[in-house]
Amino acid sequence: MTAPLDVVALIRRKRDGERLGAGDWAALMNAVASGDAADEQVGALLMAVFWRGLDDEELVDLVRAMVATGETLELPDVTGLVDKHSTGGVGDATTLVLAPWVVAAGGRIAKLSGRGLGHTGGTLDKLESIPGFRVDLSPEEFSRQLETLGLVVAGQTPRMVPADRRLYAIRDVTATVDHPGLIAASVMSKKIAGGAPAILLDVKVGTGAFVKTMEAAEELARLMTGIGQRLGRRTRAMLTSMEEPLGRVVGNALEVAQAIRCLRGQGPEDLTALCRALGGQMLALAGVVPEPEAGGRRLDEAMASGAALATMRRWIEAQGGDARVVDEPERLARAERTVAVPSPATGIVAAVDAELVGRAAMLLGAGRARKEDPVDPAAGIRLHRKVGEAVRSGEPLMELMGRGDAAFGAAGELCLEAVRIGRSAVMPAPLILGVVPAPAG
Repeated sequence: MTAPLDVVALIRRKRDGERLGAGDWAALMNAVASGDAADEQVGALLMAVFWRGLDDEELVDLVRAMVATGETLELPDVTGLVDKHSTGGVGDATTLVLAPWVVAAGGRIAKLSGRGLGHTGGTLDKLESIPGFRVDLSPEEFSRQLETLGLVVAGQTPRMVPADRRLYAIRDVTATVDHPGLIAASVMSKKIAGGAPAILLDVKVGTGAFVKTMEAAEELARLMTGIGQRLGRRTRAMLTSMEEPLGRVVGNALEVAQAIRCLRGQGPEDLTALCRALGGQMLALAGVVPEPEAGGRRLDEAMASGAALATMRRWIEAQGGDARVVDEPERLARAERTVAVPSPATGIVAAVDAELVGRAAMLLGAGRARKEDPVDPAAGIRLHRKVGEAVRSGEPLMELMGRGDAAFGAAGELCLEAVRIGRSAVMPAPLILGVVPAPAG
Protein backbone atom coordinates (compact mmCIF):
# COMPACT_ATOMS: atom_id res chain seq x y z
CA MET A 1 0.00 0.00 0.00
CA THR A 2 1.32 3.43 -0.97
CA ALA A 3 1.96 5.74 1.97
CA PRO A 4 -0.24 8.89 2.00
CA LEU A 5 1.43 12.07 0.79
CA ASP A 6 2.94 14.11 3.61
CA VAL A 7 2.00 17.57 2.31
CA VAL A 8 3.22 19.23 5.51
CA ALA A 9 6.70 17.78 5.09
CA LEU A 10 6.97 19.13 1.53
CA ILE A 11 5.78 22.56 2.65
CA ARG A 12 8.32 22.52 5.48
CA ARG A 13 11.14 21.66 3.08
CA LYS A 14 10.21 24.52 0.76
CA ARG A 15 9.77 26.90 3.69
CA ASP A 16 13.27 26.03 4.88
CA GLY A 17 14.83 26.82 1.51
CA GLU A 18 15.17 23.35 0.00
CA ARG A 19 14.43 22.83 -3.66
CA LEU A 20 11.76 20.29 -4.53
CA GLY A 21 12.20 17.71 -7.26
CA ALA A 22 9.92 16.75 -10.16
CA GLY A 23 8.29 13.96 -8.14
CA ASP A 24 7.58 16.31 -5.25
CA TRP A 25 5.87 18.85 -7.49
CA ALA A 26 3.87 16.13 -9.26
CA ALA A 27 2.60 14.82 -5.91
CA LEU A 28 1.80 18.32 -4.65
CA MET A 29 -0.10 19.39 -7.78
CA ASN A 30 -2.11 16.17 -7.79
CA ALA A 31 -3.05 16.90 -4.16
CA VAL A 32 -3.98 20.49 -5.08
CA ALA A 33 -6.14 19.42 -8.04
CA SER A 34 -7.86 16.57 -6.18
CA GLY A 35 -8.53 18.56 -3.01
CA ASP A 36 -6.39 16.26 -0.87
CA ALA A 37 -4.37 19.33 0.13
CA ALA A 38 -6.45 21.65 2.32
CA ASP A 39 -6.79 25.34 1.43
CA GLU A 40 -4.58 26.22 4.41
CA GLN A 41 -1.86 23.91 3.15
CA VAL A 42 -2.04 25.29 -0.40
CA GLY A 43 -1.83 28.83 1.00
CA ALA A 44 1.22 27.87 3.09
CA LEU A 45 2.88 26.32 0.04
CA LEU A 46 2.25 29.46 -2.01
CA MET A 47 3.70 31.66 0.72
CA ALA A 48 6.78 29.44 0.96
CA VAL A 49 7.27 29.79 -2.80
CA PHE A 50 6.67 33.55 -2.57
CA TRP A 51 9.50 33.99 -0.05
CA ARG A 52 11.90 31.23 -1.10
CA GLY A 53 11.39 31.41 -4.87
CA LEU A 54 11.78 28.78 -7.57
CA ASP A 55 14.91 28.08 -9.59
CA ASP A 56 14.51 27.54 -13.35
CA GLU A 57 14.44 23.75 -13.08
CA GLU A 58 11.86 23.81 -10.28
CA LEU A 59 9.68 26.16 -12.31
CA VAL A 60 9.68 23.81 -15.30
CA ASP A 61 8.93 20.83 -13.01
CA LEU A 62 6.04 22.79 -11.47
CA VAL A 63 4.54 23.66 -14.86
CA ARG A 64 4.89 20.10 -16.11
CA ALA A 65 3.16 18.86 -12.95
CA MET A 66 0.34 21.42 -13.28
CA VAL A 67 -0.33 20.43 -16.89
CA ALA A 68 -0.42 16.75 -15.95
CA THR A 69 -3.32 17.30 -13.52
CA GLY A 70 -5.78 17.65 -16.41
CA GLU A 71 -6.47 17.15 -20.08
CA THR A 72 -4.36 18.59 -22.88
CA LEU A 73 -5.48 19.46 -26.39
CA GLU A 74 -4.27 17.07 -29.05
CA LEU A 75 -4.21 19.37 -32.07
CA PRO A 76 -4.27 18.14 -35.67
CA ASP A 77 -0.99 18.31 -37.56
CA VAL A 78 -1.27 21.62 -39.40
CA THR A 79 1.64 23.69 -40.61
CA GLY A 80 2.21 27.27 -39.48
CA LEU A 81 0.44 26.81 -36.12
CA VAL A 82 1.06 29.49 -33.48
CA ASP A 83 -0.56 30.70 -30.24
CA LYS A 84 -0.45 34.15 -28.63
CA HIS A 85 -1.00 35.37 -25.09
CA SER A 86 -1.28 38.87 -23.65
CA THR A 87 -0.68 39.56 -19.97
CA GLY A 88 -3.61 41.98 -20.01
CA GLY A 89 -4.27 45.62 -20.72
CA VAL A 90 -6.89 48.30 -21.43
CA GLY A 91 -8.32 48.45 -24.95
CA ASP A 92 -6.22 45.39 -25.78
CA ALA A 93 -8.16 44.08 -28.79
CA THR A 94 -5.07 42.58 -30.40
CA THR A 95 -6.45 39.02 -30.62
CA LEU A 96 -9.54 40.27 -32.50
CA VAL A 97 -7.29 41.87 -35.12
CA LEU A 98 -4.40 39.41 -35.11
CA ALA A 99 -6.27 36.13 -35.38
CA PRO A 100 -7.88 36.67 -38.82
CA TRP A 101 -4.98 38.81 -40.06
CA VAL A 102 -2.28 36.23 -39.30
CA VAL A 103 -4.37 33.39 -40.74
CA ALA A 104 -5.03 35.37 -43.92
CA ALA A 105 -1.24 35.83 -44.20
CA GLY A 106 -0.57 32.07 -44.07
CA GLY A 107 -0.47 31.21 -40.36
CA ARG A 108 -2.78 28.99 -38.33
CA ILE A 109 -4.07 29.90 -34.86
CA ALA A 110 -5.46 27.72 -32.06
CA LYS A 111 -5.98 29.83 -28.97
CA LEU A 112 -7.56 29.41 -25.55
CA SER A 113 -8.59 32.77 -24.08
CA GLY A 114 -10.04 34.11 -20.85
CA ARG A 115 -12.52 36.61 -19.50
CA GLY A 116 -11.82 40.06 -18.13
CA LEU A 117 -11.38 40.77 -14.45
CA GLY A 118 -10.75 44.13 -12.85
CA HIS A 119 -9.55 46.94 -15.09
CA THR A 120 -8.35 44.66 -17.92
CA GLY A 121 -10.57 43.25 -20.66
CA GLY A 122 -11.05 39.63 -21.72
CA THR A 123 -11.09 38.25 -25.26
CA LEU A 124 -14.03 35.92 -24.59
CA ASP A 125 -16.22 38.79 -23.39
CA LYS A 126 -15.38 40.73 -26.54
CA LEU A 127 -16.17 37.82 -28.85
CA GLU A 128 -19.44 37.14 -27.04
CA SER A 129 -20.56 40.70 -27.80
CA ILE A 130 -20.98 39.43 -31.39
CA PRO A 131 -24.54 38.04 -31.52
CA GLY A 132 -24.51 34.23 -31.42
CA PHE A 133 -20.73 33.81 -31.12
CA ARG A 134 -19.86 30.58 -29.25
CA VAL A 135 -16.72 30.37 -27.12
CA ASP A 136 -17.53 27.07 -25.37
CA LEU A 137 -16.34 24.44 -27.84
CA SER A 138 -15.72 20.75 -27.25
CA PRO A 139 -12.20 19.45 -27.99
CA GLU A 140 -13.62 17.79 -31.11
CA GLU A 141 -15.17 21.05 -32.35
CA PHE A 142 -11.95 22.90 -31.55
CA SER A 143 -9.82 20.49 -33.61
CA ARG A 144 -12.32 20.31 -36.49
CA GLN A 145 -12.44 24.09 -36.87
CA LEU A 146 -8.66 24.31 -36.78
CA GLU A 147 -8.47 21.78 -39.61
CA THR A 148 -11.14 23.40 -41.77
CA LEU A 149 -10.57 27.12 -41.14
CA GLY A 150 -7.10 27.27 -39.61
CA LEU A 151 -8.45 29.55 -36.86
CA VAL A 152 -10.19 28.85 -33.58
CA VAL A 153 -10.41 30.86 -30.33
CA ALA A 154 -12.33 29.38 -27.39
CA GLY A 155 -12.48 29.18 -23.61
CA GLN A 156 -10.46 26.78 -21.51
CA THR A 157 -12.42 23.67 -20.51
CA PRO A 158 -12.86 22.90 -16.78
CA ARG A 159 -10.80 19.75 -17.24
CA MET A 160 -7.67 21.59 -18.37
CA VAL A 161 -5.02 22.43 -15.74
CA PRO A 162 -7.36 22.12 -12.72
CA ALA A 163 -4.39 22.67 -10.39
CA ASP A 164 -3.95 26.18 -11.78
CA ARG A 165 -7.59 27.09 -11.21
CA ARG A 166 -7.31 26.23 -7.51
CA LEU A 167 -3.87 27.78 -7.10
CA TYR A 168 -5.06 31.03 -8.68
CA ALA A 169 -8.11 31.28 -6.43
CA ILE A 170 -5.96 30.82 -3.32
CA ARG A 171 -3.25 33.17 -4.58
CA ASP A 172 -5.94 35.83 -4.80
CA VAL A 173 -6.69 35.62 -1.05
CA THR A 174 -3.12 35.10 0.19
CA ALA A 175 -1.41 38.12 -1.45
CA THR A 176 0.74 35.88 -3.66
CA VAL A 177 -0.71 36.81 -7.06
CA ASP A 178 2.20 39.03 -8.07
CA HIS A 179 5.04 36.52 -7.66
CA PRO A 180 6.79 36.32 -11.09
CA GLY A 181 7.36 32.56 -10.89
CA LEU A 182 3.73 31.88 -10.00
CA ILE A 183 2.52 34.21 -12.77
CA ALA A 184 4.78 32.47 -15.29
CA ALA A 185 3.66 29.01 -14.15
CA SER A 186 -0.02 29.96 -14.40
CA VAL A 187 0.28 31.41 -17.91
CA MET A 188 2.56 28.75 -19.35
CA SER A 189 0.74 25.75 -17.90
CA LYS A 190 -2.34 26.79 -19.90
CA LYS A 191 -0.31 27.57 -23.02
CA ILE A 192 1.46 24.19 -22.88
CA ALA A 193 -1.89 22.40 -22.33
CA GLY A 194 -3.24 24.26 -25.38
CA GLY A 195 -0.91 22.27 -27.59
CA ALA A 196 0.47 24.85 -30.03
CA PRO A 197 4.14 24.30 -31.00
CA ALA A 198 4.93 28.05 -31.13
CA ILE A 199 3.88 30.74 -28.63
CA LEU A 200 4.22 34.53 -28.76
CA LEU A 201 3.84 36.31 -25.43
CA ASP A 202 2.76 39.97 -25.36
CA VAL A 203 4.01 41.23 -21.98
CA LYS A 204 2.35 44.57 -21.23
CA VAL A 205 4.26 47.18 -19.23
CA GLY A 206 2.91 50.36 -17.64
CA THR A 207 0.07 51.91 -15.66
CA GLY A 208 -2.64 49.77 -17.26
CA ALA A 209 -0.74 46.49 -17.00
CA PHE A 210 -0.35 44.07 -14.11
CA VAL A 211 3.41 44.52 -14.57
CA LYS A 212 4.34 48.16 -13.96
CA THR A 213 8.13 48.29 -14.54
CA MET A 214 10.50 47.21 -17.30
CA GLU A 215 12.64 45.27 -14.82
CA ALA A 216 9.66 43.17 -13.70
CA ALA A 217 8.45 42.71 -17.29
CA GLU A 218 11.86 41.52 -18.49
CA GLU A 219 12.04 39.02 -15.63
CA LEU A 220 8.55 37.67 -16.35
CA ALA A 221 9.32 37.41 -20.07
CA ARG A 222 12.57 35.55 -19.35
CA LEU A 223 10.80 33.07 -17.08
CA MET A 224 7.95 32.38 -19.52
CA THR A 225 10.12 32.00 -22.60
CA GLY A 226 12.47 29.74 -20.65
CA ILE A 227 9.60 27.47 -19.62
CA GLY A 228 8.28 27.28 -23.17
CA GLN A 229 11.60 26.50 -24.74
CA ARG A 230 12.53 23.85 -22.15
CA LEU A 231 9.18 22.17 -22.72
CA GLY A 232 9.66 22.00 -26.47
CA ARG A 233 7.80 25.11 -27.64
CA ARG A 234 9.26 27.84 -29.83
CA THR A 235 8.61 30.81 -27.56
CA ARG A 236 9.29 34.53 -27.78
CA ALA A 237 8.04 37.53 -25.79
CA MET A 238 7.50 41.12 -26.86
CA LEU A 239 7.47 43.85 -24.21
CA THR A 240 4.82 46.41 -25.20
CA SER A 241 3.65 49.67 -23.64
CA MET A 242 0.41 49.98 -21.67
CA GLU A 243 0.86 53.52 -20.34
CA GLU A 244 -2.30 54.70 -22.10
CA PRO A 245 -5.22 52.65 -23.48
CA LEU A 246 -4.55 50.90 -26.78
CA GLY A 247 -6.67 52.20 -29.64
CA ARG A 248 -9.54 54.65 -29.32
CA VAL A 249 -12.15 52.62 -27.42
CA VAL A 250 -12.46 50.50 -24.28
CA GLY A 251 -15.39 48.08 -24.11
CA ASN A 252 -16.47 44.82 -25.67
CA ALA A 253 -18.69 45.63 -28.66
CA LEU A 254 -16.76 48.88 -29.18
CA GLU A 255 -13.49 46.94 -29.51
CA VAL A 256 -15.03 44.45 -31.95
CA ALA A 257 -16.15 47.29 -34.21
CA GLN A 258 -12.70 48.89 -33.94
CA ALA A 259 -11.00 45.59 -34.83
CA ILE A 260 -13.12 45.36 -37.98
CA ARG A 261 -12.04 48.89 -38.91
CA CYS A 262 -8.42 47.85 -38.42
CA LEU A 263 -8.83 44.95 -40.83
CA ARG A 264 -10.24 47.43 -43.37
CA GLY A 265 -7.10 49.54 -42.96
CA GLN A 266 -9.07 52.24 -41.12
CA GLY A 267 -8.18 51.52 -37.49
CA PRO A 268 -6.19 53.56 -34.95
CA GLU A 269 -2.52 53.86 -35.79
CA ASP A 270 -1.24 52.43 -32.49
CA LEU A 271 -3.44 49.31 -32.48
CA THR A 272 -2.72 48.60 -36.15
CA ALA A 273 1.04 49.10 -35.76
CA LEU A 274 1.23 46.88 -32.68
CA CYS A 275 -0.77 44.09 -34.33
CA ARG A 276 1.46 44.28 -37.41
CA ALA A 277 4.56 43.90 -35.20
CA LEU A 278 3.06 41.04 -33.17
CA GLY A 279 1.76 39.33 -36.31
CA GLY A 280 5.15 39.49 -38.00
CA GLN A 281 6.71 37.77 -34.99
CA MET A 282 3.96 35.12 -34.97
CA LEU A 283 4.46 34.28 -38.64
CA ALA A 284 8.21 33.97 -38.10
CA LEU A 285 7.79 31.78 -35.01
CA ALA A 286 5.36 29.56 -36.94
CA GLY A 287 7.89 29.08 -39.73
CA VAL A 288 5.70 30.74 -42.36
CA VAL A 289 8.36 33.39 -43.08
CA PRO A 290 12.09 33.49 -42.30
CA GLU A 291 11.99 36.67 -40.19
CA PRO A 292 9.44 39.13 -38.70
CA GLU A 293 9.97 41.82 -41.33
CA ALA A 294 8.85 39.41 -44.05
CA GLY A 295 5.86 38.59 -41.88
CA GLY A 296 4.93 42.27 -41.76
CA ARG A 297 4.97 42.45 -45.55
CA ARG A 298 2.73 39.36 -45.74
CA LEU A 299 0.30 41.05 -43.39
CA ASP A 300 0.24 44.20 -45.51
CA GLU A 301 -0.71 42.11 -48.55
CA ALA A 302 -3.44 40.26 -46.66
CA MET A 303 -5.04 43.51 -45.52
CA ALA A 304 -4.77 45.25 -48.90
CA SER A 305 -6.35 42.29 -50.73
CA GLY A 306 -9.30 42.05 -48.36
CA ALA A 307 -8.27 38.53 -47.27
CA ALA A 308 -7.97 39.53 -43.61
CA LEU A 309 -11.51 40.92 -43.49
CA ALA A 310 -12.87 37.87 -45.34
CA THR A 311 -11.19 35.60 -42.79
CA MET A 312 -12.88 37.57 -40.00
CA ARG A 313 -16.26 36.87 -41.61
CA ARG A 314 -15.56 33.13 -41.92
CA TRP A 315 -14.28 32.94 -38.33
CA ILE A 316 -17.39 34.57 -36.88
CA GLU A 317 -19.65 32.34 -38.96
CA ALA A 318 -17.72 29.18 -37.98
CA GLN A 319 -18.36 29.84 -34.30
CA GLY A 320 -22.05 30.59 -34.72
CA GLY A 321 -21.83 34.37 -34.78
CA ASP A 322 -23.65 36.84 -36.99
CA ALA A 323 -21.02 37.60 -39.63
CA ARG A 324 -23.11 40.50 -40.92
CA VAL A 325 -21.56 42.64 -38.18
CA VAL A 326 -18.42 42.89 -40.34
CA ASP A 327 -20.33 44.99 -42.89
CA GLU A 328 -23.08 46.25 -40.58
CA PRO A 329 -21.46 47.11 -37.22
CA GLU A 330 -24.72 48.67 -36.09
CA ARG A 331 -25.85 45.09 -35.39
CA LEU A 332 -23.51 45.12 -32.38
CA ALA A 333 -24.92 46.18 -29.01
CA ARG A 334 -25.31 49.93 -28.54
CA ALA A 335 -25.35 51.83 -25.26
CA GLU A 336 -28.61 53.27 -23.96
CA ARG A 337 -26.87 56.44 -22.84
CA THR A 338 -23.73 58.41 -23.67
CA VAL A 339 -22.14 61.19 -21.62
CA ALA A 340 -19.26 63.42 -22.72
CA VAL A 341 -16.32 64.16 -20.41
CA PRO A 342 -15.24 67.74 -21.26
CA SER A 343 -11.67 68.91 -21.00
CA PRO A 344 -11.04 71.13 -17.97
CA ALA A 345 -8.27 73.06 -19.75
CA THR A 346 -6.71 73.99 -23.07
CA GLY A 347 -3.40 72.39 -23.99
CA ILE A 348 -1.72 69.14 -25.07
CA VAL A 349 -2.66 65.78 -23.58
CA ALA A 350 0.49 64.70 -21.72
CA ALA A 351 -0.75 61.45 -20.15
CA VAL A 352 -3.78 59.14 -20.06
CA ASP A 353 -3.54 56.67 -17.16
CA ALA A 354 -4.69 53.37 -18.65
CA GLU A 355 -5.61 51.76 -15.32
CA LEU A 356 -7.92 54.61 -14.32
CA VAL A 357 -9.67 54.50 -17.70
CA GLY A 358 -10.02 50.73 -17.34
CA ARG A 359 -11.54 51.14 -13.89
CA ALA A 360 -13.97 53.73 -15.26
CA ALA A 361 -15.05 51.33 -18.02
CA MET A 362 -15.57 48.62 -15.40
CA LEU A 363 -17.86 50.93 -13.40
CA LEU A 364 -19.93 51.49 -16.54
CA GLY A 365 -20.39 47.73 -16.95
CA ALA A 366 -17.70 46.87 -19.51
CA GLY A 367 -15.75 44.76 -16.98
CA ARG A 368 -16.22 42.88 -13.75
CA ALA A 369 -14.89 43.34 -10.22
CA ARG A 370 -15.72 39.69 -9.38
CA LYS A 371 -15.78 36.66 -11.65
CA GLU A 372 -19.54 36.26 -11.26
CA ASP A 373 -20.37 39.87 -12.24
CA PRO A 374 -22.33 40.35 -15.51
CA VAL A 375 -20.85 42.38 -18.37
CA ASP A 376 -22.75 44.88 -20.53
CA PRO A 377 -21.46 44.36 -24.10
CA ALA A 378 -22.41 47.91 -25.12
CA ALA A 379 -20.74 49.70 -22.21
CA GLY A 380 -17.40 51.41 -22.52
CA ILE A 381 -15.45 54.55 -23.30
CA ARG A 382 -14.48 56.30 -26.51
CA LEU A 383 -11.26 58.35 -26.32
CA HIS A 384 -11.49 61.59 -28.30
CA ARG A 385 -7.98 62.66 -27.32
CA LYS A 386 -4.80 60.66 -26.71
CA VAL A 387 -1.25 61.57 -25.68
CA GLY A 388 0.27 64.27 -27.88
CA GLU A 389 -3.06 65.62 -29.16
CA ALA A 390 -4.34 69.16 -28.62
CA VAL A 391 -7.61 69.93 -26.83
CA ARG A 392 -9.53 73.08 -25.95
CA SER A 393 -11.33 73.66 -22.68
CA GLY A 394 -14.84 72.23 -22.88
CA GLU A 395 -14.11 69.95 -25.84
CA PRO A 396 -14.77 66.22 -25.21
CA LEU A 397 -11.84 64.23 -23.89
CA MET A 398 -13.83 61.01 -23.71
CA GLU A 399 -17.35 59.71 -24.19
CA LEU A 400 -18.86 57.37 -21.59
CA MET A 401 -21.33 54.69 -22.70
CA GLY A 402 -23.59 52.57 -20.53
CA ARG A 403 -27.02 52.35 -18.94
CA GLY A 404 -28.70 53.89 -15.91
CA ASP A 405 -27.35 56.88 -13.98
CA ALA A 406 -25.39 55.63 -11.00
CA ALA A 407 -21.98 54.98 -12.55
CA PHE A 408 -21.54 57.93 -14.90
CA GLY A 409 -20.50 60.43 -12.25
CA ALA A 410 -17.85 58.19 -10.67
CA ALA A 411 -16.59 57.02 -14.07
CA GLY A 412 -16.29 60.60 -15.30
CA GLU A 413 -14.27 61.57 -12.24
CA LEU A 414 -11.85 58.68 -12.85
CA CYS A 415 -11.44 59.72 -16.49
CA LEU A 416 -10.64 63.31 -15.52
CA GLU A 417 -8.15 62.03 -12.95
CA ALA A 418 -6.57 59.85 -15.66
CA VAL A 419 -5.78 62.73 -18.02
CA ARG A 420 -2.97 65.23 -17.54
CA ILE A 421 -2.95 68.30 -19.82
CA GLY A 422 0.19 70.33 -20.35
CA ARG A 423 1.37 73.24 -22.48
CA SER A 424 4.28 71.61 -24.29
CA ALA A 425 4.32 69.16 -27.18
CA VAL A 426 4.75 65.53 -26.09
CA MET A 427 5.33 62.29 -27.95
CA PRO A 428 3.49 59.05 -27.07
CA ALA A 429 5.62 56.34 -25.48
CA PRO A 430 7.10 53.77 -27.92
CA LEU A 431 4.79 50.78 -28.39
CA ILE A 432 7.50 48.13 -28.67
CA LEU A 433 9.92 48.13 -25.75
CA GLY A 434 11.89 44.94 -26.39
CA VAL A 435 11.93 41.32 -27.52
CA VAL A 436 12.91 38.37 -25.26
CA PRO A 437 14.81 36.44 -26.43
CA ALA A 438 15.88 38.45 -29.44
CA PRO A 439 15.63 36.59 -32.77
CA ALA A 440 18.87 34.85 -33.76
CA GLY A 441 20.99 36.31 -36.52
